[in-house]
Amino acid sequence: MTEKSVPAPAGGRIEVSEEIPELAILPSLWNELCAHAVETLPEECCGLIGGVEEEKFRSVYRCRNDMTSRHKNDPEEFPRDGATAFYMNESDYLTSMDIADKDGELITAVYHSHVGVGAYFSELDQVFASQQLFPLPEAHHFVISVLENRVHEIASFNWQGEAFVGRRLTSAGALKTHA
Repeated sequence: MTEKSVPAPAGGRIEVSEEIPELAILPSLWNELCAHAVETLPEECCGLIGGVEEEKFRSVYRCRNDMTSRHKNDPEEFPRDGATAFYMNESDYLTSMDIADKDGELITAVYHSHVGVGAYFSELDQVFASQQLFPLPEAHHFVISVLENRVHEIASFNWQGEAFVGRRLTSAGALKTHA
Protein backbone atom coordinates (compact mmCIF):
# COMPACT_ATOMS: atom_id res chain seq x y z
CA MET A 1 0.00 0.00 0.00
CA THR A 2 1.08 3.50 -0.70
CA GLU A 3 1.49 5.74 2.30
CA LYS A 4 -0.09 9.15 2.21
CA SER A 5 0.30 12.12 4.42
CA VAL A 6 -3.17 13.37 5.16
CA PRO A 7 -3.44 16.52 7.26
CA ALA A 8 -6.10 16.79 9.90
CA PRO A 9 -9.40 18.06 8.47
CA ALA A 10 -9.41 21.85 8.18
CA GLY A 11 -12.99 22.02 9.34
CA GLY A 12 -16.25 21.57 7.60
CA ARG A 13 -17.69 18.91 5.44
CA ILE A 14 -16.75 18.21 1.84
CA GLU A 15 -19.53 18.47 -0.70
CA VAL A 16 -19.76 16.84 -4.12
CA SER A 17 -17.97 18.89 -6.78
CA GLU A 18 -20.09 19.75 -9.79
CA GLU A 19 -16.86 20.19 -11.78
CA ILE A 20 -15.67 16.60 -11.46
CA PRO A 21 -17.29 14.06 -13.82
CA GLU A 22 -19.61 11.47 -12.31
CA LEU A 23 -18.15 8.05 -11.52
CA ALA A 24 -20.09 5.16 -13.08
CA ILE A 25 -20.56 1.90 -11.17
CA LEU A 26 -22.27 -1.36 -12.11
CA PRO A 27 -26.08 -1.41 -11.76
CA SER A 28 -25.84 -4.50 -9.53
CA LEU A 29 -23.47 -2.65 -7.18
CA TRP A 30 -25.70 0.45 -7.13
CA ASN A 31 -28.76 -1.66 -6.33
CA GLU A 32 -26.97 -3.58 -3.57
CA LEU A 33 -25.79 -0.36 -1.91
CA CYS A 34 -29.30 1.11 -2.10
CA ALA A 35 -30.87 -2.06 -0.69
CA HIS A 36 -28.41 -2.20 2.22
CA ALA A 37 -28.97 1.46 3.09
CA VAL A 38 -32.76 1.09 3.16
CA GLU A 39 -32.75 -2.27 4.99
CA THR A 40 -30.72 -0.90 7.91
CA LEU A 41 -32.94 2.13 8.56
CA PRO A 42 -33.16 3.93 10.92
CA GLU A 43 -29.43 3.29 11.31
CA GLU A 44 -26.54 3.86 8.95
CA CYS A 45 -25.29 0.92 6.91
CA CYS A 46 -21.61 0.22 6.33
CA GLY A 47 -19.39 -2.14 4.41
CA LEU A 48 -16.60 -2.62 1.92
CA ILE A 49 -16.37 -2.83 -1.86
CA GLY A 50 -13.90 -5.02 -3.66
CA GLY A 51 -12.62 -4.98 -7.18
CA VAL A 52 -9.82 -5.78 -9.59
CA GLU A 53 -7.80 -3.57 -11.89
CA GLU A 54 -10.20 -3.83 -14.84
CA GLU A 55 -13.32 -3.54 -12.66
CA LYS A 56 -12.45 -1.39 -9.66
CA PHE A 57 -15.85 -1.60 -7.95
CA ARG A 58 -17.55 -4.97 -8.41
CA SER A 59 -18.38 -6.69 -5.09
CA VAL A 60 -20.24 -5.48 -2.00
CA TYR A 61 -19.27 -6.85 1.39
CA ARG A 62 -21.89 -5.86 3.93
CA CYS A 63 -20.78 -5.27 7.50
CA ARG A 64 -22.84 -4.74 10.61
CA ASN A 65 -22.86 -1.31 12.25
CA ASP A 66 -21.84 -1.78 15.91
CA MET A 67 -22.12 1.90 16.85
CA THR A 68 -25.39 1.62 18.80
CA SER A 69 -24.08 -1.21 21.01
CA ARG A 70 -20.81 0.67 21.59
CA HIS A 71 -22.79 3.82 22.44
CA LYS A 72 -24.94 1.90 24.95
CA ASN A 73 -21.88 0.35 26.60
CA ASP A 74 -19.80 3.54 26.72
CA PRO A 75 -21.68 6.75 25.83
CA GLU A 76 -18.71 8.94 26.76
CA GLU A 77 -16.33 7.19 24.37
CA PHE A 78 -19.05 6.76 21.70
CA PRO A 79 -21.44 9.74 22.04
CA ARG A 80 -23.33 8.93 18.81
CA ASP A 81 -25.48 5.93 18.01
CA GLY A 82 -25.99 4.04 14.75
CA ALA A 83 -28.50 6.57 13.42
CA THR A 84 -25.78 9.20 13.02
CA ALA A 85 -22.51 7.25 12.88
CA PHE A 86 -21.05 3.86 12.07
CA TYR A 87 -18.52 1.51 13.61
CA MET A 88 -17.82 -1.40 11.31
CA ASN A 89 -18.09 -4.80 13.00
CA GLU A 90 -14.53 -6.08 13.25
CA SER A 91 -15.39 -9.71 12.52
CA ASP A 92 -17.39 -8.71 9.42
CA TYR A 93 -14.53 -6.47 8.30
CA LEU A 94 -11.92 -9.24 8.65
CA THR A 95 -14.16 -11.84 6.99
CA SER A 96 -14.81 -9.46 4.09
CA MET A 97 -11.10 -8.84 3.65
CA ASP A 98 -10.45 -12.62 3.60
CA ILE A 99 -13.21 -13.31 1.05
CA ALA A 100 -12.04 -10.48 -1.19
CA ASP A 101 -8.47 -11.78 -1.03
CA LYS A 102 -9.57 -15.34 -1.90
CA ASP A 103 -11.53 -13.91 -4.86
CA GLY A 104 -8.45 -12.04 -6.08
CA GLU A 105 -9.92 -8.66 -5.17
CA LEU A 106 -8.56 -5.65 -3.37
CA ILE A 107 -10.78 -3.53 -1.15
CA THR A 108 -11.26 -0.40 -3.23
CA ALA A 109 -13.94 1.43 -1.25
CA VAL A 110 -15.48 1.81 2.17
CA TYR A 111 -19.17 2.73 2.22
CA HIS A 112 -21.75 3.98 4.68
CA SER A 113 -25.05 5.79 4.60
CA HIS A 114 -26.24 9.11 5.97
CA VAL A 115 -29.82 8.97 7.24
CA GLY A 116 -31.95 12.07 6.74
CA VAL A 117 -29.13 14.16 5.25
CA GLY A 118 -27.16 14.48 2.02
CA ALA A 119 -24.20 12.60 0.56
CA TYR A 120 -21.27 14.64 1.87
CA PHE A 121 -17.97 13.76 3.56
CA SER A 122 -18.39 14.88 7.16
CA GLU A 123 -15.62 15.99 9.48
CA LEU A 124 -15.99 12.66 11.31
CA ASP A 125 -15.69 10.79 7.98
CA GLN A 126 -12.52 12.75 7.22
CA VAL A 127 -11.01 12.01 10.61
CA PHE A 128 -11.74 8.29 10.13
CA ALA A 129 -10.19 8.23 6.64
CA SER A 130 -7.19 10.33 7.71
CA GLN A 131 -6.05 8.18 10.63
CA GLN A 132 -2.40 7.21 10.50
CA LEU A 133 -3.34 3.52 10.87
CA PHE A 134 -6.29 3.54 8.43
CA PRO A 135 -5.65 0.26 6.55
CA LEU A 136 -7.03 1.37 3.16
CA PRO A 137 -5.36 4.69 2.27
CA GLU A 138 -6.17 4.42 -1.46
CA ALA A 139 -9.81 3.50 -0.93
CA HIS A 140 -12.72 5.59 -2.12
CA HIS A 141 -15.38 6.45 0.45
CA PHE A 142 -18.93 6.01 -0.84
CA VAL A 143 -21.63 7.91 1.06
CA ILE A 144 -25.28 6.97 0.46
CA SER A 145 -27.85 9.66 1.23
CA VAL A 146 -31.18 8.25 2.48
CA LEU A 147 -34.05 10.73 2.67
CA GLU A 148 -37.64 9.72 3.51
CA ASN A 149 -36.81 5.98 3.29
CA ARG A 150 -35.38 6.30 -0.22
CA VAL A 151 -31.86 6.62 -1.53
CA HIS A 152 -31.47 10.18 -2.74
CA GLU A 153 -27.93 9.97 -4.13
CA ILE A 154 -24.57 8.24 -3.72
CA ALA A 155 -21.26 10.07 -3.79
CA SER A 156 -17.62 9.03 -3.79
CA PHE A 157 -14.86 10.83 -1.91
CA ASN A 158 -11.20 10.05 -2.37
CA TRP A 159 -7.82 11.55 -1.69
CA GLN A 160 -6.43 13.42 -4.69
CA GLY A 161 -3.07 15.03 -4.13
CA GLU A 162 -3.67 17.38 -1.24
CA ALA A 163 -7.32 16.96 -0.33
CA PHE A 164 -10.37 14.75 -0.44
CA VAL A 165 -12.63 15.47 -3.39
CA GLY A 166 -16.19 14.34 -4.01
CA ARG A 167 -18.14 13.34 -7.09
CA ARG A 168 -21.55 11.83 -7.76
CA LEU A 169 -21.92 8.17 -8.55
CA THR A 170 -24.15 7.05 -11.38
CA SER A 171 -25.20 3.78 -12.92
CA ALA A 172 -27.13 3.26 -16.14
CA GLY A 173 -29.95 0.80 -15.72
CA ALA A 174 -29.92 0.77 -11.92
CA LEU A 175 -32.95 1.34 -9.78
CA LYS A 176 -32.36 4.92 -8.69
CA THR A 177 -34.33 4.69 -5.47
CA HIS A 178 -35.72 2.03 -3.17
CA ALA A 179 -39.02 2.38 -1.33
